[in-house]
Amino acid sequence: MTLALSAEAQDLLFRQARTANTFTDEPVSEEQVAAIYDLVKYAPTAMNTQPLRVLLVRTEEGRERLLKHMSEGNREKTASAPLVAVLAADTAFHDTLPRTFPHFPGARDLFADDAAREQTARFNATLQIGYFLLGVRAAGLAAGPMGGFDADGIDSDLLAGTSWKSLLVVNIGRPGKDPWFDRLPRLEQDEVVRAL
Repeated sequence: MTLALSAEAQDLLFRQARTANTFTDEPVSEEQVAAIYDLVKYAPTAMNTQPLRVLLVRTEEGRERLLKHMSEGNREKTASAPLVAVLAADTAFHDTLPRTFPHFPGARDLFADDAAREQTARFNATLQIGYFLLGVRAAGLAAGPMGGFDADGIDSDLLAGTSWKSLLVVNIGRPGKDPWFDRLPRLEQDEVVRAL
């Protein structure tokens, strides 16, 4: 075998994994969330910055606040998912560098420029988001990642008073009735991979 993962794990994480558009009402437990994070926390980031932050929306009040910021095509599936995660980049990630990058005492000072720090936060949190989606799949759940939302609205409402900037909204749960759209074509290796 050329891959270390079993065929079953390959299918679970990649080949048979799909973006769910409907969900059952089976709840996503705190234990499942903890298990997902226990995998996700090992995602690589530059200088171990770890800027990903996750807002779990479980309450009806939180759901109503979130729904008003979702695009019309995403509202119904977000309303029906048992758990919704707002994935964000913490633009104040540099405050944790003394703990997460302890061998370099001056690491925090490298991020004095606000614009450069936000760019670093967004890029590295996006790397972590890929791992987050795989973590959800590893828990045997389906993820429905969505970019159709008003980021400024979420930031000023649900993330108000924080240094977090929303990047992606993800519906999480067990797939419901007719959860999948037809799988769309993928590019072939020779269209994507080149060597020098």
